[in-house]
Amino acid sequence: MSFAAYKMMQWPTGVDNCASGYLTHSRSDFTPRIPSLQPDDDLDSDWVPQPPDLAPVPNLVITAANILEVYIVRLQLDPPKSSSDSRVLDGIAGASLELVCHYRLHGNVESVAVLSIGGGDASRRRDSIILTFKDAKISVLEYDDSIHGLRTSSLHCFEGPEWLHLKRGREQFARGPVAKVDPQGRCGGVLVYDLQMIILKTTQAGSGLVGEDDVSGSGGAVAARIDSSYMINLRDLDMRHVKDFTFVHGYIEPVMVILHERELTWAGRVSWKNHTCTISALSISTTLKQHPLIWSAVNLPHDAYKLLAVPSPIGGVLVIGANTIHYHSQSASCALALNSYAVSLDNSQEMPRSSFNVELDAANATWLVNDVALLSTKTGELLLLTLIYDGRVVQRLDLSKSKASVLSSGITTIGNSMFFLASRLGDSMLVQFSCGSGVSMSSSSLKEEVGDYDVDASSAKRLRRSPSDALQDMVSGEELSLYGSAPNRTESAQKSFSFAVRDSLINVGPLKDFSYGLRINADANATGIAKQSNYELVCCSGHGKNGSLCVLRQSIRPEVITEVLETADLLSEVTESVDYYIQGKTLAAGNLFGRRRVIQVYERGARILDGSFMTQDVSFGASNSESNYGSESALALSVSIADPYVLLRMSDGSVRLLVGDPSTCTISVTSPASFEGSKGSVSSCTLYHDKGPEPWLRKTSTDAWLSTGVGEAIDGTDGAVQDHGDVYCVVCYENGNLEIFDVPNFSCVFSVENFLSGKSHLVDALTKEVPKDSQKGDKVSDGAVSQGRKDALNMKVVELAMQRWSGKHSRPFLFGILSDGTILCYHAYLYENPDGTSKVEDSISAGSNTSVSRLRNLRFVRVPLDVHAREETSNASPCQQINIFKNIGSHEGFFLLGSRPAWVMVLRERLRVHPQLCDGSIVAFTVLHNVNCNHGLIYVTSQGVLKICQLPSGSNYDCYWPVQKVPLKATPHQVTYYAEKNLYPIIVSFPVPKPLNQVITLVDPDANHLTENQNLNSDEQNRFYTIEEFEVRIMEPEKSGGPWQTKATIPMQSSENALTVRMVTLMNTSSKENETLLAVGTAYVQGEDVAARGRILLFSLGKNTDNPQALVSEVYSKELKGAISAMASLQGHLLVASGPKIILHKWTGTELNGVAFFDVPPLHVVSLNIIFYYAPKMSESWKGQKLLSRAEFHVGAHVTKFLRLQMLSTSDRTGSGPGSDKTNRFALLFGTLDGSIGCIAPLDEITFRRLQSLQKKLVDAVPHVAGLNPRAFRLFHSNGKAHRPGPDSIVDCELLCHYEMLQLEEQLEIAHQVGTTRSQILSNLNDLSLGTSFL
Repeated sequence: MSFAAYKMMQWPTGVDNCASGYLTHSRSDFTPRIPSLQPDDDLDSDWVPQPPDLAPVPNLVITAANILEVYIVRLQLDPPKSSSDSRVLDGIAGASLELVCHYRLHGNVESVAVLSIGGGDASRRRDSIILTFKDAKISVLEYDDSIHGLRTSSLHCFEGPEWLHLKRGREQFARGPVAKVDPQGRCGGVLVYDLQMIILKTTQAGSGLVGEDDVSGSGGAVAARIDSSYMINLRDLDMRHVKDFTFVHGYIEPVMVILHERELTWAGRVSWKNHTCTISALSISTTLKQHPLIWSAVNLPHDAYKLLAVPSPIGGVLVIGANTIHYHSQSASCALALNSYAVSLDNSQEMPRSSFNVELDAANATWLVNDVALLSTKTGELLLLTLIYDGRVVQRLDLSKSKASVLSSGITTIGNSMFFLASRLGDSMLVQFSCGSGVSMSSSSLKEEVGDYDVDASSAKRLRRSPSDALQDMVSGEELSLYGSAPNRTESAQKSFSFAVRDSLINVGPLKDFSYGLRINADANATGIAKQSNYELVCCSGHGKNGSLCVLRQSIRPEVITEVLETADLLSEVTESVDYYIQGKTLAAGNLFGRRRVIQVYERGARILDGSFMTQDVSFGASNSESNYGSESALALSVSIADPYVLLRMSDGSVRLLVGDPSTCTISVTSPASFEGSKGSVSSCTLYHDKGPEPWLRKTSTDAWLSTGVGEAIDGTDGAVQDHGDVYCVVCYENGNLEIFDVPNFSCVFSVENFLSGKSHLVDALTKEVPKDSQKGDKVSDGAVSQGRKDALNMKVVELAMQRWSGKHSRPFLFGILSDGTILCYHAYLYENPDGTSKVEDSISAGSNTSVSRLRNLRFVRVPLDVHAREETSNASPCQQINIFKNIGSHEGFFLLGSRPAWVMVLRERLRVHPQLCDGSIVAFTVLHNVNCNHGLIYVTSQGVLKICQLPSGSNYDCYWPVQKVPLKATPHQVTYYAEKNLYPIIVSFPVPKPLNQVITLVDPDANHLTENQNLNSDEQNRFYTIEEFEVRIMEPEKSGGPWQTKATIPMQSSENALTVRMVTLMNTSSKENETLLAVGTAYVQGEDVAARGRILLFSLGKNTDNPQALVSEVYSKELKGAISAMASLQGHLLVASGPKIILHKWTGTELNGVAFFDVPPLHVVSLNIIFYYAPKMSESWKGQKLLSRAEFHVGAHVTKFLRLQMLSTSDRTGSGPGSDKTNRFALLFGTLDGSIGCIAPLDEITFRRLQSLQKKLVDAVPHVAGLNPRAFRLFHSNGKAHRPGPDSIVDCELLCHYEMLQLEEQLEIAHQVGTTRSQILSNLNDLSLGTSFL
C-alpha cells in the first residue's frame, strides 16, 4: 500500500462551539408577514398579530471540528385562537433551525466569536464571525447577500519565522487561540500562545481593509469589519498563567478583564496555597495602543477557570470556579460557596452557601435575562444563577436547580426567548424559555421539577418529522417552571422560567468503537455492490446519560411490503378493460383539472380519461402552424405536467404546450411562438408550478405587488377560490443556455448564458453586475479549448427539474442533469440590487411587449451534492431520472433513477443524499399511499421486479448517513458482533453513588477501619461518591428500525473495569473442536498503592434464547497480574495482552494454559496519522529496530478505531476489460471522537500521480473558505520533536471533491494543465466512491 487516498464518508457531528448574531439580517430588519394576494378573500383572516416583544431572532453559528454552519431560527407563531393551549410559550408554538450555509474548512475551528456593531436595536449594521485556528490564525467572515454565503473580510496570521519569538521556545500549547469580543463591538481580543493578546480594532463606519466599492455590493447592509490589529505581551504586565479573559459592559472605553494565576499550586499544596488566582481589568485604548490597569481583585481560589461578563445595567464580572462563584466589579464583590470544599480566604468569615451541593468544574454559561445566568454542569444539569442587586450593587448570588439536560460543550442565548445547548457527547438542542414573575405561578408546577428534557433519538425524530401538533404533544410533557429555593428572596426578584425543547441536531460522536454486522433485513442472495447494503455499523457513542448505540448505514434499504414478479393478486391488471393507449410506450400519466381527469401521453398523442373512459384523444402531428412543416414525423420525447398545462419536448427540438380548459375538461395543442426563432433546438425543458398562498417567484419580480398570475383566470370555474399560483417553463437549449418563461404567454422572465458550465451563481443576463467569483472563468488557454471542446461539444443538459417543497420559508431548487451524468443543483434566493438596473430594462422593454416583468431579483447559488457515484449515461434516449415526492414516510425530496439510484431528501432546506444499493439499477419509481402501504412507494428494477415498499422507520435521515440511535443511558466502551445469533455484546459503565467508607474499603481492603473512622467526621462518612460500575450487556436488534432488547447482562465486581470484549474462536485440545466463546478482559482499579490485577473471563452463549439466564454461562475465569487490555484469537489459540506481556494460551475445554509469551518494552501510542513499514535493510531503521513511515497525513481528529474491509470491484463499468480490475484490495475504515467516519483506500501509481498533480493545482485554483491552506492543514504536525519528513503518498479527497464544483471551462483547463482529461479524473474519483461503498 504505497499510495493511498484519504476520504471522508461522514463529516463531524459533535458540536464544539456555538454563537449567535445578526448575520443574514440586521436588528432593524423586521419582516411582517405578507398576506396572500387573494382578491376576494378577507385580508385580515390570515394576518397574525406579532407578539409585541418578538424582535428579529439572530442566527445561530455552530462549528464541529472543521465544519462551519450558519442557521436561521424559524419561529412558528400559533394563531391566537389556540393561545390558551399550555404548549404555546409566549405566542410561539414551535421553532426550527433552517440551514443558511454549510462549509467544510481546511482546518479545525478552535473558537468562535461574533463581532457585533453597537447602535441598539435600530442598527442596520450586521455582525461578523471571528474564527480562530491553530496555531495563531484568525479569519473574519461576513455574510454577503449577493452570493448568499459567507465572504472573508480580513485574515490575521501570527505564525511563521517572523512571529517565532511569540512562542518563547515552546512548541505545544494547552489550547488554540481564544477569541472574545467587546459587547459594544469596538474591538475584539484573541489570546494566542497562552500569553500574547492580539487586539483587533473594528472600523468605524466607512473605513477599513475592504474598499468602499464593496459597501454597495453587499446590498447596503454593512457588516462589522476589522480595521487593524496590534499585540499586547501579557508577560510585560506580570501575568504568567492566563486562564480566561472577557470584555465587561458599561465602560466608555473597552475594558478587558483577565483571569490569571500568579504562581501555580497543586493538590498536595492546596491546604497551604489555595488562593492563587487574580483578575485584572485593563482599559483598552485602541487609538493610543495603551492598556492601563484600572482595578483588580486578588486571592481568588486556584480552581477558578471561567469569566462571565454581567450585562448592563449591572456590569461587573462573575468568576466561576469548581467550588465557588465570585462576583466582582469596580465597586462591589460577593461570593457563593457551592459545596463543603469551598475555602474562604481567612477562615473567620463564612461564605454564604448555596442550598444544595454542586461542583461547577467544566460548566458552560450564558445569560437568559440581564440578572439570571443559566449554567450547564458537567453532569448535564441546568442551574439558574440569579443576581440580587440594588441599583448597580450586587448584594448576593442565588443558585437554584432547573432541569436535567444534555452534557454540553457550549451554550448561547439566541434573542430573548431561545438558547442553544451545543454538545459533543449527545444531540445538540434548541430550547425556548419563557420568563414570568414567580408570584402568579401555581404551586403545581413545582412537582414537575424532577423531569428531564433529554431528547432521546425517537422523540427527537418525532420532533423533526411531525407536523406542529404532534410536536406539541411531545414537548408538552417537557415543560417546567422553577422557583429560586432561597426563602429570603424579595418578591420583586423572584422569577420563574418555563422551558420547551423546540429542535435538535443529531450527533453520532464520539465514536469510541464500532462493529460491522449484518442488517436484520439483509438479502442473502445479493452480489456485488448490492451486497454491501446488507451491512451496518454499530457504534458506541456518547457518554453518561447521553450514551447510546448508533446504528449507521450508508445506503437506504426500503422495507418491502410486497414484491411483484410480473403480476400478482393484490395488484390486478386492468389494461384490457380501460381506454388507455396500449399500442406503444406511455411517456407519462398524471392528473389534470384538480384531479378530475387523467392524462396519458404517448409518443404520437395524448388521451384524456375520466376514470377508465376516454373523453378526448389528441394527436401531436396535426399542429396547425405552418412553420412546423416537418412536424408529422416529430415524436414526443419528454413530458412535464403542471395542471392545467402539459409541456412536450419533440424529437425535432421543438416544444409543444397542451393547454387545458377547466370548464370543458379538454385540451388543445399549441406551439409557443417564442421557440420558432433561431434560438436553436431545445435539449430539455420542464414546467414549474409556483404553488402556495405566497408564490415565491412573484417576490423576485420588479413589480411584485402588481403581478397577477394565472390564479384569477382559473378562479370561479369550479367554485375553488384558492390561488393556483403561477406556472413557469424552464428551458435549456442545445448550446447550453437556460431561459425561464411564464406560461401561457411565453414571455422570457429570466435567462442565463451557458448554464451547463455550472457557474457558482446564476444571475439574470439582463442584470449588469457579475458576482465576483465568476469573473475569472474567461481566461482559458487555446490548447485546453481545442481539447476540451471535444468533450464539451457533445455535452448538453438532458434533464431539468425545478421544485419548491413545503414550508413557509422554503425556496425553489433547480436541478439539471448533463449528458455525462453530472448533476447541477441550484438553490434560488432573493437579492435586490441596491443601485437598480432599470436602464437596461427600459431599453429592452421599449421595443417589446411592455407587460413583461423580469424576475430581476432572482438568483441561484450552486449547492454541492454528496452524490455517491455518478450515473454512466448511454446514448440511448435517456429516461427521466428525477422523481419528485412530497410525502414518503413524512419526508420530501426526489428519487434519482438509474444505475446508481439515490434518495435526495430536503431537510432544513438542505439536501441529504442517501444512495440505495440493494437492487442495482432502478428504472421506474412512484409514490403509493393506500391502506396497506401508508405513504410508501413502488419501484421497478432493471430486472423487471416490482416492489412495494415503505421507507424504514426509526432511522433519522437528517445526517450524512441515515442513523438510528438506541439510548443506553450509560457510557458504552466497546462493542463486538456475534454473527451466528446476531447479538452485540457491549461494555457499558454507569455512575453509582457510594458512601465514603465503602469507597475506602474498595481502594484498600486491608485498611484499619477504626483509625480511619476517627479521622472522618460524621458528615464526611455519610457523603456519597460516584464510582463507575461496569457490566457487559448482550443486546439484540429486534426488528429493523425497532428498539433493541438487552438479552443478558454480565456484571463486573466492584472496582473492576471491563477493558475489552471479543468473540473468539478457540480450538478445544480435548475434543478437537472449535468453540466460539465470548472473552472479557478486566482490570481492578484501586489506586496507585495496590498492585495491578485483572481477570480473563470466558463465556459460552447458549442455544436457549427464551431464558435470559441460560443464554450466557461462564466457562472459565482466571486472575492474572496486570490489566487485561486486549484479546484476540490466533489459529485457535487465545492471545492476551496482560500488562507489559503478550501471552499465547491454548484452551483445553476447562483451562487456559500459556504456551508462549513476549515481553514488550513499554509503548506509547504513536501519532495516528502515519502508515509504517518494516524495512531492516534500510539504514534509518537501525537494522529493523524501527518502523519507517510510508505515508503521513494529518487527520485533524482523534482516530479511535480502524477496520479493514475489502474494496469492491468497479469492473461492472463499461469500458474496462476483464481482469483489469484489482480485486484483492483492502481499505481501512476509521471512526473518530468528533463523530466523523472516513477511510484510507489504496490507489495504483498512475491514478495517484494524476490525482496528486490535480491536488496541487486545486490548492491555488479553488477559493478556500476563511483563507485556509489545505496543504498546511494536512502536513504532519511533529509538535517540535525532531522528525524526518516521510513520503507524500496520500491524496486528500476533501480537496479533490472541489474539482466537480468548478466551472466546466476551469475543469477542462486544469485537466489540460495536469496532462489528462476531465472524464479521466471524474472516472477515477467515481471508482474510488464505488470501491468504498461498504455499507
